[in-house]
Amino acid sequence: MLDVKWIRENQEAFVKGLRDRDFESPKGTLDHVLKLDEERRETIQTLEEAQASANSASKAIGKAKQAKDETEAKRLMEEVAGLKSIIQDREAAKRLLETSLHDLLAGIPNMPAEDVPVGEDERDNVELRKVGELPKFDFTPKQHFEIGEDLGLMDFDTAAKLSGSRFVVLKGGLARLERALAQFMLDLHTDQHGYTEVNPPLLVRDDTMFGTAQLPKFREDQFAAGNDYWLIPTAEVPLTNLVREDITDEAKLPMRVTAGTPCFRAEAGAAGRDTRGMIRQHQFTKVELVSVTTPEQSCEEHERMTNCAETVLQKLGLPYRVVVLSTGDMGFAAQKTYDIEVWLPGQDTYREISSCSNCGDFQARRMNARYRPKDSKATQFVHTLNGSGVAVGRALIAVLENYQEADGSVRVPEALQPIWAVSPGSRRRSDSKEEGVGESSKTTRKKNAHPHHQ
Repeated sequence: MLDVKWIRENQEAFVKGLRDRDFESPKGTLDHVLKLDEERRETIQTLEEAQASANSASKAIGKAKQAKDETEAKRLMEEVAGLKSIIQDREAAKRLLETSLHDLLAGIPNMPAEDVPVGEDERDNVELRKVGELPKFDFTPKQHFEIGEDLGLMDFDTAAKLSGSRFVVLKGGLARLERALAQFMLDLHTDQHGYTEVNPPLLVRDDTMFGTAQLPKFREDQFAAGNDYWLIPTAEVPLTNLVREDITDEAKLPMRVTAGTPCFRAEAGAAGRDTRGMIRQHQFTKVELVSVTTPEQSCEEHERMTNCAETVLQKLGLPYRVVVLSTGDMGFAAQKTYDIEVWLPGQDTYREISSCSNCGDFQARRMNARYRPKDSKATQFVHTLNGSGVAVGRALIAVLENYQEADGSVRVPEALQPIWAVSPGSRRRSDSKEEGVGESSKTTRKKNAHPHHQ
């Protein structure tokens, strides 16, 4: 949520920011904000004046009674009664105006940082770097769902019977591989990157979803769980809200936390997109990174967080690129976002596997999350950042497509070998070899293959 005082003092920048984000009626929005804000401030002023007059008159009543001036005392009591009526009216008007202004501000996106490229959509994103060599195959590479279905370990038909479209049942080696990927990421971020692992609730309330801006604007994208609960669309929601309605000592910042959780998204706007495979699911696993910082720390922390997410792909040996999102492609709460896109040879393109965003104090204002600077009694709003470190399901997709073999088998990346070696059942040859997912391409073979599901 934006600071109305900032909007009042930076009207041109506000309109430009909304125009760059292709927000409907930037000037009309500014006028609406300023009108409500002026009415609110005028109401507060008249309320305070009435309260001051009532207090003064109340004191005068006592003096009039001491002087046994009953006529004056009666007049003053009538005046106080009239002022109380005005105060009640002004208090009601103040609450109504504050609610209207709050609701209006809640639907206005964050302002883009100055160095964010202006554009309409993803076509205007700017590539910053490419990392890793694209794999070369002496056969036509398959897409992940073809590999998984041929192995008999990725079942969309059964998932559809259980839950409908955009779900999958992973079995055997692929279920183990996804679990190994999540553990690898969490171990990396906690052991080497300084994040504290958290196991947060998967059900949260309205205020929690509002704090990170999932509500009210994106209500249709969420899964309501009943009894005023929501299934989390990402662990960003509970992790960021750890500091909600709190004042943190500056010495504890930056605060860095991570979690690997199931995530749930309705994908309301994704009709007809990525209908085959695991790219866009209602339920998926993701390792999330969240940082809470001072305003001075957030830009550097954004670069650091992005590098932490990149390290995951580097260690897995997956080629990728990093792009900075344009104003038209950036998320509602973000000031600036880097997307990391992993190479998928089966699709012959890069696909997003991580988004790392600096939200400034936008979420902090919605959460009332503050910190106390050293040697200061006054508090300031923190800055919040979030990023995927990374999406586990999409990492599984990338491993399948980049490590596939001509015989239909899939090699396990070297970085996962220590986890794979100690996973339950890894000593059973049938689990890591015969199912087609294992350490060596020479010893993995496709078994139980069946026609592609449709």
